[in-house]
Amino acid sequence: MPNYSLSLEDRPIISLTDTHSLPEADKSVLHIWGRASLQGHVKISGAKNSVLAIMAGALLCPDDCRLRNVPSLVDVKRMGQILESLGVQIQHEGDIMDCNVRHIEQSKAPYELVSQLRASFFVIGPVLARLGVARVPLPGGCAIGARPVELHVRGLQKMGAEVQIDHGIVHAYVNGPNRRLKGAKIYLDYPSVGATETLMMAATLADGETIIENAAQEPEVVDLANFCKAMGAQISGAGTNTIIISGVPSLHSVDYSVIPDRIEAGTFLVAGAITHSELSISPIVPDHLTSVIAKLQEIGSKVILEAPDCLRIIPGHSHTATDIETLPYPGFPTDMQAQFMALLTLSEGDSVITETVFENRLRHVAELNRMGADIRVKGNNAIVRGVPMLSGAPVLATDLRASAALVLAALAAEGKTTIKGLHHLDRGYDNIEGKLRQLGAKIQRVEDESEAEIGEPAPLEVASPT
Repeated sequence: MPNYSLSLEDRPIISLTDTHSLPEADKSVLHIWGRASLQGHVKISGAKNSVLAIMAGALLCPDDCRLRNVPSLVDVKRMGQILESLGVQIQHEGDIMDCNVRHIEQSKAPYELVSQLRASFFVIGPVLARLGVARVPLPGGCAIGARPVELHVRGLQKMGAEVQIDHGIVHAYVNGPNRRLKGAKIYLDYPSVGATETLMMAATLADGETIIENAAQEPEVVDLANFCKAMGAQISGAGTNTIIISGVPSLHSVDYSVIPDRIEAGTFLVAGAITHSELSISPIVPDHLTSVIAKLQEIGSKVILEAPDCLRIIPGHSHTATDIETLPYPGFPTDMQAQFMALLTLSEGDSVITETVFENRLRHVAELNRMGADIRVKGNNAIVRGVPMLSGAPVLATDLRASAALVLAALAAEGKTTIKGLHHLDRGYDNIEGKLRQLGAKIQRVEDESEAEIGEPAPLEVASPT
């Protein structure tokens, strides 16, 4: 492997602050004609929340990285553009992405791009670890809560970094002759996935041992740890609440496959339940879906493990109400809250959904009520009273998972639903309408919402179940 080093004078300040004009807002809409029976098999794509962190983690490597099972998502494209602005050469064909990370150059990326992608902030850890200095704007993403970066900043400070936040820019640098971070014992006030991942990446090249306590335990954290270990990092405890990282001088090239997306898998399981359709999904990791499967079984669906990486859902004739509280993993995922709310609108009885992770993640309630749901919000609780049916209506997606919930509700509703705000959907679901269409859904994307009214699509041949 080639050696990679920069003199102090050559080490650039990575600046992601210049502005570029971005494409006009997406005007496309989805038309969905509900009450169609679904049938067949769904291929689950690579995990969005893994691949974005792993792409940032590639910055730790002074050589080539090949990533497999990379989903085709707007967020992946944005992260790729951010990496390219830092000097990474990227080739993305199909689900394979090759990253040449030999030269991180002094370069700039559009602020608007960074401000739209929460995961963009992950680059501060690996860039700081590798170069000793980084300058990154505060991140953006879905408007589902504040999601502050204090945990990231305090952890980097524990590792010896000087951090200043000025006019929305986080400037971090390491003093000393070798400009390397130092191992430290870090306790996270909250088991933040982003902070855990940022600090774990930063620690891989630090001098000494870093211990992260009250760390996030999500599968995506484990996936990132496995990626770093495949490059030569020394990490133990990922998947528990204590992660130990022993810093190494450098990492090496890697060929790595991203885990399947547990949230996409959960979304399609709910699609089977809400349409009373038998579906199979693969590849999946069953342990990643324990809480989702438990709730589906609790309300009356059967979920069967057909193979080590394949599940089949067999919905009951009706579903009963249940209570859900979102929690960090292994609790019920906040990223499945909206989809289950759509399902519970058609379940018998009253359900209570308590959102504990994000303070602003119930905005889809108004849109579901527009379709005939009976949901009341009190604080961070949503009381869902089941109704006999939903009706198609024009609705607006307010965030990524809300958009999936509206698609699910539309599949079960009487008549046609038109969904706007698809830029949210495209951030996290790889060709969801194409996958649903192959199952028999009546769904069309229209590129311009001003286009004339279109008729119901002709039935398509449905993929046979496997």
